[in-house]
Amino acid sequence: MTTNSDITGQSKPRENGYQSRTLQALRWLAFWAGAWTAATLLMKLGPEYLWNKAWAFTVLAIGLDVAVGVGLILAHKYWVARLDDLQRKIYLDATGITLGVTLIVGVPYEYLDKIGIIPFHFSNLLILTSLTFVISNVYGTVRYR
Repeated sequence: MTTNSDITGQSKPRENGYQSRTLQALRWLAFWAGAWTAATLLMKLGPEYLWNKAWAFTVLAIGLDVAVGVGLILAHKYWVARLDDLQRKIYLDATGITLGVTLIVGVPYEYLDKIGIIPFHFSNLLILTSLTFVISNVYGTVRYR
């Protein structure tokens, strides 16, 4: 593999076209994830701290959150399309496991709240979903290494 040098004179391997495209898609996805996080924070905190619950600004913030969320979905689709076959398989396996765990745990969890046994907090389900995805993704990556 050929190398090129950076400013400090240290050599590093050159990226091939696939790595470059994947990295570009990942940067685009990170940008949209950050934008969506910022829009969600604005939607959540804006009415109370920025515009004193003004209805028009709140509706605009909700619309912005949804619009940026659509951008995030499209960036995610773009990133997945640029994965190689093995990475896509690992990703799809992790996604399937995550969906299953979320449904299998989420439905009874919501029902337990409905009958008054434990209170339902969406954040708990979101944490479970996130951890399940990360763990199953790491497992798949190690498994196929």
